[in-house]
Amino acid sequence: MLTEPRSGLLASWGNALIAGLISPDEAVLAIVGDDAVHRVEGLPGESGQVGLTLALGRLRALGAQGLRVALPAPGHPLGLSGPPEFNARALEAEEAVVCHGVALGLVPEVYEDDVHVEVVWHCLPVREAPPADVPSLGEAERELAEALREATALLTQLDVAGSGPVAEAAVDAYRARAERGREVLAPGYPPRAVRVLELAQRVGLLISVASENGHGGAVSSSEIGARAEALRPVERTARRAQVAAYNAYVEELLRG
Repeated sequence: MLTEPRSGLLASWGNALIAGLISPDEAVLAIVGDDAVHRVEGLPGESGQVGLTLALGRLRALGAQGLRVALPAPGHPLGLSGPPEFNARALEAEEAVVCHGVALGLVPEVYEDDVHVEVVWHCLPVREAPPADVPSLGEAERELAEALREATALLTQLDVAGSGPVAEAAVDAYRARAERGREVLAPGYPPRAVRVLELAQRVGLLISVASENGHGGAVSSSEIGARAEALRPVERTARRAQVAAYNAYVEELLRG
């Protein structure tokens, strides 16, 4: 969770474009990032793959008023609303974008070699229904703060909260990411959404350090199991908050 999902970038900057707050070139540059190219396949009215600029314009013409994010995991269809075919594709990719205002969604498929990364977004029908298990920004902020306190206390007790060069490198990476990431959420998002996303990133740092820094001081299988149990609900909470932050633009639209 130290890097942003492609679906988050597409939804965030796509929303700013739909709202007329940025130009198509600005949106595409932010969405593509370090990838070589992004294309969209299966767009209504198009027989083949098209570029992001045309695709976002077409979605807006079809009635898309905003874009939501889904970050599903096994047993947790976070942000999805069906049908099963779309949910299965999204679960395999571990992310998706769902349009608000038109019953379409986008699931990325990534092709990469030693030099280039190309992304094809598959445009598929979706069910128009509320997304699964997405909290409000207020709920997400409270849940994250509580989860962070509880997990930090338990992991510290187990001596696996993170220390040494691996943890220090992770902290440095997060700080650098925070400095670069002030515009991860595009113009048009409320300040609270930015705060929630930043807090979700900090929680993601804790998860990454604890997961990747070996077994730390947890010398028994029961202690290692306790750490895994501590991390599982924290990771779920962080994903829910991340989706809530990206979806805040559409939620504000719905509130009028």
